[in-house]
Amino acid sequence: MDLILWRHAEAEDGDGRMPDAKRRLTARGEKQARKMAAWLNARLPKQTVVLVSPTERTQQTAHALGLPFEIEPRIGIGADCADLLAAAGWPSLKVSRGGTLILVGHQPTLGRLAALLLSGVEADWPFKKGAVWWFSRRTREGEDQIVLRTVMGADLL
Repeated sequence: MDLILWRHAEAEDGDGRMPDAKRRLTARGEKQARKMAAWLNARLPKQTVVLVSPTERTQQTAHALGLPFEIEPRIGIGADCADLLAAAGWPSLKVSRGGTLILVGHQPTLGRLAALLLSGVEADWPFKKGAVWWFSRRTREGEDQIVLRTVMGADLL
C-alpha cells in the first residue's frame, strides 16, 4: 500500500484581495502540475485514489492527472497531521493492498507529515511546490515499516 503526498504547484501570490482558497496556479504552476502528473501516471497502479484539499490550486494540480478525485476538507488549509492521516485512513488506507492513495495538499502540513512518517516525530521539513513524496507501507518479520520510495520535485522533470 502506497501513500503519495503531493504539494500543489506554484500558485498566485496571496495579496489579501482574494481569499486564500481561491488562489489559482500560475502558468509555471500549470506546467509543474502537468509534468508531475505525466511522471506519476507512468508509475501509478490502476487502483489509485486521489483526495484533494478544497482549494482552487490543489484541484487544478490534481486535475492534471486526468483521474477522478474527491475533495476532502480534512486536508485543506490549516489541517494538521492527524487530519491528513484520518482522511487517508492510514495506516490501513482507503485502498486495498497494492493500491495507492494520493493526498494533494499544502505546506507546512505535508512536510510535517513526511517527517512524522519517516522519523516518528512531526517537524517542519521543507516540501517544494509541485513535489511528491512517495511512501510504501510493508510488513517485514511481522513488523510494519514505512519506506520512502522517492521524492521528486517538479523542477527535476
